[in-house]
Amino acid sequence: MKIEEKDCRALLSRNIKRYRSRIGLSQLHLALELGISTTFLSDIETGKKWVSAQTLSMLAKALKIEVYELFKPEQNIRDDVTAAVAKYLDDVDETFIKTIEEAVGPAIKKSIAKMRRYYTKNLRQLK
Repeated sequence: MKIEEKDCRALLSRNIKRYRSRIGLSQLHLALELGISTTFLSDIETGKKWVSAQTLSMLAKALKIEVYELFKPEQNIRDDVTAAVAKYLDDVDETFIKTIEEAVGPAIKKSIAKMRRYYTKNLRQLK
């Protein structure tokens, strides 16, 4: 599959915007962090300008991603996010269950032991 330069620029542009938005950075704040003008950043995000390897590296670092992620198609990004959300929910679920078990477990065990004693005593009296 041959990828044209314009497609690379478009993919880079969309991903910069997407990742910048995800972490809540405005163009101004990202440009300041990179030490470039907002005009240059805007030109990168609209595909008018290309970037050096150094600028790509700085962009990735500022966006808290790896450089290759700037060129990942959107579907792969969605898959990564879906997997990350699923892992987060699994972790929350495990933590929640553990917390509930720690908080409620002893009370349930006491209650079961108390019921067992009660019914054992009452069953003996019925015999």
